[in-house]
Amino acid sequence: MAKHSLARALKTEHLRAALGAAIIATALGTAAVPAYANPGSTAQETQQTRQNRPDDANKINVTASQVLELARQQVGTSENARGGGTKFQQWYAQSPRAMETVRRDGGNPAAYLNAAWCAMFVSWVGEQTGARPQVGWDAYTVTHAKWFSNNGRWGTVPKPGAVVFFAWNGSKSINAIQHVGFVVKDNQDGTISTIEGNTGNGAVEERVRPKSQVVGYGYPEYAA
Repeated sequence: MAKHSLARALKTEHLRAALGAAIIATALGTAAVPAYANPGSTAQETQQTRQNRPDDANKINVTASQVLELARQQVGTSENARGGGTKFQQWYAQSPRAMETVRRDGGNPAAYLNAAWCAMFVSWVGEQTGARPQVGWDAYTVTHAKWFSNNGRWGTVPKPGAVVFFAWNGSKSINAIQHVGFVVKDNQDGTISTIEGNTGNGAVEERVRPKSQVVGYGYPEYAA
């Protein structure tokens, strides 16, 4: 199973930076990434950040229910023995965003084919539903979260369709994020129900998670 967090630079020969806790296996993911200019970003990516903010210019006609329904339809999709083989990784590796993140992080697009794919799953769902301008796209969970934060779409309240970011040690630091998924609902008992990719034995699954493991939530602006 590919590890939960995809470092923004690929592992060893493919990666130049590692994600706080779990360093992913040699891979460069193909999930769409929100254009947030992180410390390793280029001037070109900074410009893309300005052009791809989740604001009024990027309103969508997609509801949270539509996004969650497509995500739910993927439950059971699993990776192969090498941690790859999913349509989410294949899509990202061939996407324009893959080349942008390669320029940012190093490596090559093919490495995404066996990379940790939780963020690629979220990005794929956004792309397929037409919600990408609000959901964002990235293969690196930390960068994805920073995109929401830097655009004023970050908070601590679980809402259906929100993008939820986790740190297994309970840290509330964005830099500690290891995993990402979609919020289905707040169970009002200290837990949330989610749909996540690359979880369990490397599959898309519906899960119940304690809020204590949540770093924060990114809020796409869905249609009513």
